[in-house]
Amino acid sequence: MMIIGEAAKLSGMSAKTIRYYEDIGLVTPTRDPQSGYRDYSENDVHVLKFLHRARDLGFSVKQCRELLSLYEDRDRASSDVKAIAKSHLEDIRRKIEELQEMENTLKHLVSCCHGDDRPDCPILSGLAGKDS
Repeated sequence: MMIIGEAAKLSGMSAKTIRYYEDIGLVTPTRDPQSGYRDYSENDVHVLKFLHRARDLGFSVKQCRELLSLYEDRDRASSDVKAIAKSHLEDIRRKIEELQEMENTLKHLVSCCHGDDRPDCPILSGLAGKDS
C-alpha cells in the first residue's frame, strides 16, 4: 500500500487530480483506520494510469467512467469500447475542422491589419462583426 504522493508519482498525476477522481468515485483507495490516510494499492495506481492515458487522449470524465467499467468487465463486447472511441474520434475531427476555420478567419484578419499607428483595425472590426 502507498500514500497519495507515491500514487501520484507512479501514475503521473497530481495529488489534487487523484483526490478529484476519488471524490467522483473513479478510484476508491482504502483508508488506514489508525492514521486516516488513503492507502493506494497497485491496482489503484493501475486505474490511475489508465485514467491518465484516457484523459491525455481527450476522453471526458464520463467516457473514462464508461471505459473503466468496460475495462473491468471481462464479459464486455469490444464493440462497446470501439463505439465510445469512434464517437470520440468523430468529436476530435469536428474540433479540428472548427479550429481550422478559426485559423483561416484569424489569418485573414491578421493579413488585413496594417499593424501601424492608425486607429483603423480590421481585426477589431472583424471581431465586432463588421466586414474587413
